[in-house]
Amino acid sequence: MKILVTGGTGYIGSHTCIELIKAGYEVVVVDNLCNSSLESLRRVESLVDCKIPFHKVDVRNKAELTQVFKKYSIDGVIHFAGLKAVGESTNKPIEYYHTNVGGTFILAEVMQNFDCTTFVFSSSATVYGNPHTVPIKENFPLSAINPYGRSKLMIEEFLQDVFKADDSWHIALLRYFNPLGAHKSGLIGEDPNDIPSNLIPYISQVAIGKLKKLSVFGGDYNTPDGTGVRDYIHVVDLAKGHVKALQALENKPQIFTVNLGTGNGYSVLEMIKAFKKASGKAVPYQIVGRRLGDIASCYADPKYALEKIGWSAKHKLDEMCEDTWRWQSKNPNGYASHK
Repeated sequence: MKILVTGGTGYIGSHTCIELIKAGYEVVVVDNLCNSSLESLRRVESLVDCKIPFHKVDVRNKAELTQVFKKYSIDGVIHFAGLKAVGESTNKPIEYYHTNVGGTFILAEVMQNFDCTTFVFSSSATVYGNPHTVPIKENFPLSAINPYGRSKLMIEEFLQDVFKADDSWHIALLRYFNPLGAHKSGLIGEDPNDIPSNLIPYISQVAIGKLKKLSVFGGDYNTPDGTGVRDYIHVVDLAKGHVKALQALENKPQIFTVNLGTGNGYSVLEMIKAFKKASGKAVPYQIVGRRLGDIASCYADPKYALEKIGWSAKHKLDEMCEDTWRWQSKNPNGYASHK
């Protein structure tokens, strides 16, 4: 099977390309490179020892996307392309809806035109909003509380409608939690543009000296130490979850939703401690006010993922932090370190 990976030069996309190729799939990548680097794909190619076709295409550009489908016989799509920062989404809602929702509409239309009906969608645990309890199951009420999460929820509802209208589609909605870690080689990892919006890359940049200190948003949540609790999952485990979902879709036309998480919640202060242990570096921090759109606690019940697609997370927290530090220390300025 030939799989189109949108956003394939990004953090999760690049790791997923590796796992797809290891599983025997052919891969084609499109990305507009707005928040990623082509260097990541070059390194992926070195790791898998093969050339990966790449086209600089924004999924909102129907004409250019159509040309990609004309050139290759695409059997399925894994859709990562989109904007992803919760905080930024509250300041740029128009951009987030236009990119995430609009881009998916156009992608699905082009797929339909080419009779390509296998679709794995990169959704998010943010669709659960502020959950009434944890761990979070797939059948919990959905109520996103920020534009990023609402954009993901809108796309999920759109894809549900697509399947209702035409049940020949094969669709997986993957709601994942907080990715961290990097490939064991240290060659690819998370390389945010500008100041990181996610916790772990921020911690790692403080540890390596690029940033002075970490701002911990909120110290008065109803959690054991007052800081936010999240489910952190190794990016390689997450990548393998996409392959498992793709394999599950091959059996029959269907639509399903699974959480991709570990089932364990760690607070911000626990993550700082774990990263200090992995890196041997101090991580200065200060507790500041809560951030708009954040919630107290969010971690998965991963049981259904094991039942439905035969997937479970394997990497533990120490390993996630060690792999993150290996990437960061080898690439202090991300992919720009070795250009």
